[in-house]
Amino acid sequence: MWIAPPQPRSGLWKISSNRISACLGLLLRIGDPLLLVAAAIAAHRWRFASFQLSVDYCRLIAITLLLALLVLSASSIYRSWRGRSLIAEAGSLLLRWFIIFGSLLTYMVAIQVTDELSRLWLASWFALSLAGALALRFVVRIGAAWVRTQGFDLRSAVIVGASPDAQLIVNTLQDNAWAGITINGWFSTDADRCRIDGPAMLGDLESLGTYVESNSIEQVWIALPMREETQIALVLTQLQHSTADIKFVPDMFGMHLLNHSVEQVAGLPVINLQQTPFRGNARLLKALEDRILAGLILLLISPVMLAVSVAVKLSSPGPVFYRQERMSWNSKTFQMLKFRSMPVDAETGTGAVCAKAGENRATRVGAFLRKTSLDELPQFLNVLLGDMSIVGPRPERPVFVHQFKHEIPAYMKKHMAKAGITGWAQINGWRGSTDLQKRIECDLFYIENWSLWFDLQIIFATLFKGFVHKNAY
Repeated sequence: MWIAPPQPRSGLWKISSNRISACLGLLLRIGDPLLLVAAAIAAHRWRFASFQLSVDYCRLIAITLLLALLVLSASSIYRSWRGRSLIAEAGSLLLRWFIIFGSLLTYMVAIQVTDELSRLWLASWFALSLAGALALRFVVRIGAAWVRTQGFDLRSAVIVGASPDAQLIVNTLQDNAWAGITINGWFSTDADRCRIDGPAMLGDLESLGTYVESNSIEQVWIALPMREETQIALVLTQLQHSTADIKFVPDMFGMHLLNHSVEQVAGLPVINLQQTPFRGNARLLKALEDRILAGLILLLISPVMLAVSVAVKLSSPGPVFYRQERMSWNSKTFQMLKFRSMPVDAETGTGAVCAKAGENRATRVGAFLRKTSLDELPQFLNVLLGDMSIVGPRPERPVFVHQFKHEIPAYMKKHMAKAGITGWAQINGWRGSTDLQKRIECDLFYIENWSLWFDLQIIFATLFKGFVHKNAY
């Protein structure tokens, strides 16, 4: 059911709305440095029970303030966040905070003052200032959302074209009123595939330019297929005298896209229809996460691995580890390690066979290892070697990959990420011989939504529901 959104105020009210938007941005620009200073003083009061800061502490606060002004002002963190989620903004803020305090630590090491200052004060200062900056943004967003429900700080918009994507734009902007974008209506084209439910149809392309100018429309959203060059050119001709923002949402209905975005390559505008999220800094961050966590985990589980090694060796003749060719990132193969759970000749007569319920190929020790997923522990060695990640789509044997890629749509897209020990599919119960289509959907969801925080969530969830499972055999 379509609910008419709040309408933008006009006249002097509209001028005030623009000032409100500017004031919100100014509040953040002033608030961050003030919070840094306040958090430093509060951390000192908590650590030393005193507000009296020595010259050394005051000098560090001043240097950090200067670093913050340089780092934050040079970033995009103060640009309009209309339509951007708080989680995305929090991630960007966290990165800047690490850069600021990392630079401060580098400075402290360089001038050799690390032994003279309280590390606990520094850590609490970092935590308090970051929490304050996040809280400030939360409060500002709540205030902005309330202001927009009153009809202030809104952006008027129209949609050109009627398609499932155009309907999605309408529904999304209605459900996210905090973005402050009001849809006045839509204009029909020769490429329309349906009607848009909700806002009124305002006419065809011939009347678009006149309507946008006479009603001071601020945004025009074009929702047309990329093949409709003639219609798109006609829209731009109609808007040649308009100062409205023009946003192109190409109709890609039915396409399975991963991490689609727009960027510039050597100055050329490029639309990415599909790309791995593990590029540049993200790839480095993922590699650091894997190596650090894998090293720590191996130290913790080394007694367990030693005990399992002995049990496997005593259970049946053969090596402790079982090496199996699996496929990972960019369809490259590697030798995945497991604790051997079957006799060495288990697949001599059958060839490669998927594990399934009711089979009895495993030894008694091997069956226990599979049920508890302890046979997977050696894969942390694969992580250290760079063959795997801790979190990612589970790797499959090449013989099955070549079979499944013809049976499951978008199956090969899982190889746009490095194979993992655990993943989104596994903690949601899709492991073993469960629905392969569901597993692929989970894998693609992970690739589309990857973040360091998402990885940590999956690792944490694995501790509780990723090891022992009814589908583990």
